[in-house]
Amino acid sequence: MNAHHRIASGRAMLAAEAVGSGDPVIFLHANVCDSRMWRAQLDGIGAGSKAIAYDRRGFGETQAEQEAFSAVADLMAVIGALADGRPAILVGCSQGGRIAVDAALRHPASIRALVLIAPSVTGAPEPIHPPEIESLLARQKQAEAAGDLDRVNAIKARLWLDGPLAPEGRITGEARRLFLEMNGIALRAPPIGRDVALAPAFHRLGAISAPSLVIWGDRDFPHIQERSRDVAAMLPNGSGHALTGAAHLPSLERPAEVTALIAAFVTRCAGRG
Repeated sequence: MNAHHRIASGRAMLAAEAVGSGDPVIFLHANVCDSRMWRAQLDGIGAGSKAIAYDRRGFGETQAEQEAFSAVADLMAVIGALADGRPAILVGCSQGGRIAVDAALRHPASIRALVLIAPSVTGAPEPIHPPEIESLLARQKQAEAAGDLDRVNAIKARLWLDGPLAPEGRITGEARRLFLEMNGIALRAPPIGRDVALAPAFHRLGAISAPSLVIWGDRDFPHIQERSRDVAAMLPNGSGHALTGAAHLPSLERPAEVTALIAAFVTRCAGRG
């Protein structure tokens, strides 16, 4: 059964969806998507757990006034409202992974385990891009300066959905339509304010004792692949899994495979496998 919720956090009303019952598994979306990037995973994981996804400020159906805020505090509001007092497994992609890492550092008793898909981490080394990617990023900046949001959206689909070194349009159909819709909402969202609770986490990863699985695609940005390998190695109870032929958003590109990886990890964490 699917249940829709509105959760207050500061001046925001976070739009959330919960599927199933049992131990909570909370999904945190990337910065170019919203909670709909997890549709297949919610249905799959919700068959045996309580699968929860929510839209962050500036994304999807969440409503927020401009203010100083903490993305981790927003996540903890969701945990408080929907996790039924149980520690949660967090599944975060990209910026969602950054929030999951920060939450595990600040609230370890509330976080049971982590699945990090191509995670961002505050304090990680700055990327050095090859010329082909620099050219695409320059085109994106030009489109942003011109206010051509449709062009920005198309370039971001090339970078994050296809992969920055893959042919444009590699991913077609519903996945591309949904990406453009989700990111289009984010690009046109009014200002939400600044996350004032950010702190370097990269060199503190060794303090996270929770079981952790790091997943990345070998068509993603080279620096994100390298960072993902580093994160898997630096987490004391971490392991890594590379997806051949996938880019930055494998939950959209390879939904069944990603759902199976998460389900197997959840089962191991529950001691059932």
